[in-house]
Amino acid sequence: MSERLIVASPLPRPQVKRALVIKLRHHGDVLLASPVIAELAAQYPEAEIDALVYHDTREMLSLHPGLAQLHTIGRDWRTLNPTAQLRRWWPLFRTLKARKYDLIVNLTDHWHGARLARWLKPAIAVAPKAQRDSKWADRAWKKSFTHLFPIPRGNTRHTVEMHLDALRRIGIQPVKKALQFVAGEAADVSVAMKLAAAGVEAKRFILIHPTSRWLFKTWPVAHMAALIDALTARGEQVVLSAAPAKAEMDWVAQLNAALARPVALDLSGQLNLKELGALIASARAFVGVDSVPMHLAAALQTPTVALFGPSGNIEWGPWQVPHRLLTADFPCRPCGQDGCGGGKVSDCLAAIAPTSVLAALDELLAKVPR
Repeated sequence: MSERLIVASPLPRPQVKRALVIKLRHHGDVLLASPVIAELAAQYPEAEIDALVYHDTREMLSLHPGLAQLHTIGRDWRTLNPTAQLRRWWPLFRTLKARKYDLIVNLTDHWHGARLARWLKPAIAVAPKAQRDSKWADRAWKKSFTHLFPIPRGNTRHTVEMHLDALRRIGIQPVKKALQFVAGEAADVSVAMKLAAAGVEAKRFILIHPTSRWLFKTWPVAHMAALIDALTARGEQVVLSAAPAKAEMDWVAQLNAALARPVALDLSGQLNLKELGALIASARAFVGVDSVPMHLAAALQTPTVALFGPSGNIEWGPWQVPHRLLTADFPCRPCGQDGCGGGKVSDCLAAIAPTSVLAALDELLAKVPR
């Protein structure tokens, strides 16, 4: 047992020898599930903790120190014909069945988790209460699990806490609640070489990741250019990163064209996920929007300035990291919409002034040693 204080629970504490944590969502969601794995590993040091995620999100958890095995499925499996689905599922099912889990923690309302709970028959299977589309579906969901935990709505509770509610529901009180991401030696070396080649010193540059896969979460180009120009004018080294998706690369091209001076290094579209993590860990501070890199910055304890528009800052904000979070006071936010009126542009983001972001960054940097 860990020497950390384990908080008593009024619920009986389960016996756990082998557990499976299921998180079938996007990259950021998977990272925000990592504290569940860490808590189980810390509180049950003799147990083996496995995870099941989509194949494309596996690097969020690979090398996680608390994991025994990482299993994956393809997002496209559901689109295959029944025979092809069986060919994919049967080897995985046999592997999971052989693990003999006594605990399954399903962290989404996806039916895959319910099916696996029924097929694998653990002593305890916990999942969120879910709004199903029929009474039959509602009954089927409830009967698939031994325990259900509530999901608060309306941007009132952080996603990490909601994930950890699955453990609380079965008598395990979380303690540290920390995100975990491991970039790995290969990524660390690759990024160190890229920085050295550009004359950029680790822990002395500001990393700006200006885009999100959802562009309605992205600050206007002119605003970001004004912020970067203010930083480079006073001698700060700025490094850019972005995903290789065409929409994001086009956005970064517009940004670079609008700058008065070039940044010290532009690595947009040149990094894999592990390398992006290594780059974030090397930065003095991170500036970005509600996106996967912002969550990576939190996991890697890089001080963060985060801009939030239509998404919920309480639900998705930087977790357990020194940060400043900026929003505009619009009565309609967070609306969760694809820009105002579905127009792909979020007025609440555009209303955040570059001077406000610079002031927030300066306030944060004042507490970070050079």
